[in-house]
Amino acid sequence: MLSHVNSDNKAGMVDVGDKTVTHRTARAEARVTVPAQVAKMFDGSDIASKKGPVFQTAIVAGTMAAKRTSELIPMCHPLAIENCSIDISFDGAREIIIICSASIHHKTGVEMEALTGASIAALTVYDMLKSVSHGIVIKETRLIEKTGGKSDYTA
Repeated sequence: MLSHVNSDNKAGMVDVGDKTVTHRTARAEARVTVPAQVAKMFDGSDIASKKGPVFQTAIVAGTMAAKRTSELIPMCHPLAIENCSIDISFDGAREIIIICSASIHHKTGVEMEALTGASIAALTVYDMLKSVSHGIVIKETRLIEKTGGKSDYTA
């Protein structure tokens, strides 16, 4: 049975009232492939675009989004995230790797927050670089790891 569907087959928020508060963590990854003309702009550090530093802006956007996940995804519980960090790197060829990590002591996990943070950071990278090329591809967003709660997960 799906977690967000009740016995009447209607969408609903999961009742976490009887769950135990535990330390919950999640790490998500988004990968962005850039065309050659974008890739050659990287010199080992952040790129300064007309809108500002690409990676730093994406980190701020991703963090803001992770904190507001419940406003974006209907059945997510509003969480006061205790920690959110985003690391962005360029693989030296044509791929930008974004890792969003989130943690909390709560009755529910922070997977959606980590996935939202990575996704919005990737979209921000696209927005910041689209003036150079629209051939940028956000090709993968996935959960890498979660801990706490009923079960742990590692990709």
